[in-house]
Amino acid sequence: QVQLVESGGGLVQPGGSLRLSCAASGNTPSLYAMGWYRQIPGKERELVATATAGGIKYHADSVRGRFTISRDNGKDVVILQMNSLKPEDTAVYLCTAGTYIVGEYWGQGTQVTVSS
Repeated sequence: QVQLVESGGGLVQPGGSLRLSCAASGNTPSLYAMGWYRQIPGKERELVATATAGGIKYHADSVRGRFTISRDNGKDVVILQMNSLKPEDTAVYLCTAGTYIVGEYWGQGTQVTVSS
């Protein structure tokens, strides 16, 4: 089993930055893929970014150039650096991980609110 714990959400003004962190514990050597989804009430969950243990990264078109995912394999931590935040980035951000692809394990989520 794997446990994922997110931190770093909060309230920020448009144009600001936030840094989300997700720490994995448990059977972490099995985690090939880690990443982030976001959930807006009434909308489908959206994949934001992923990073594999081999260094392959993916960023959704909606965040590319503004968000950057990074992963510290030695510490089993995945970071989402979010810059130039927009009101439409407001959502609950969920950390996810899996043996082959993300979606096998989920964190509880952390709220990000972008508002003036």
